[in-house]
Amino acid sequence: MTRPIADLEQHPDILELRAHYDRAAETPTAHITDGGLLLAGIYLTLSPWIVGFAPFEGDLAVNNFICGVAVSFLAIGFAAAYGRTHGLTWVPVVLGVWTFVAPWVIQGAHPSGGSIANNIVIGLVIIALSLMTMMTTRLPSGRGRGRDREQDRR
Repeated sequence: MTRPIADLEQHPDILELRAHYDRAAETPTAHITDGGLLLAGIYLTLSPWIVGFAPFEGDLAVNNFICGVAVSFLAIGFAAAYGRTHGLTWVPVVLGVWTFVAPWVIQGAHPSGGSIANNIVIGLVIIALSLMTMMTTRLPSGRGRGRDREQDRR
């Protein structure tokens, strides 16, 4: 009596998809994008002390620290196990948008110029790198995480 395969982990389509993501994670574009996202997350974490936020901007400093740690951990996940974490590539985009608007939302009408400039620039950098992370599986061969279907068949 044959036993049906109850475990989807061994399904050929799942194995092929994992192999696709493994190949995708090893491209130069993926390495640059993941590394850049990691550095952006580290910078966001440390930015209140690098830029020198005003003492009354403590809440914004805590926000940047938490968001920076989250972006950094996501970037490490994308670099180490893209096949398992690719479904979370939208999260850094949201964190980048939040970083962009946080000075006005958290500080109200009185954010300092340094915190505004810092959060706008690093927010846009995180958004751009996150979008690249999301889109690289769809780019043609040699330019992203994925390859053409023709090359996948080889």
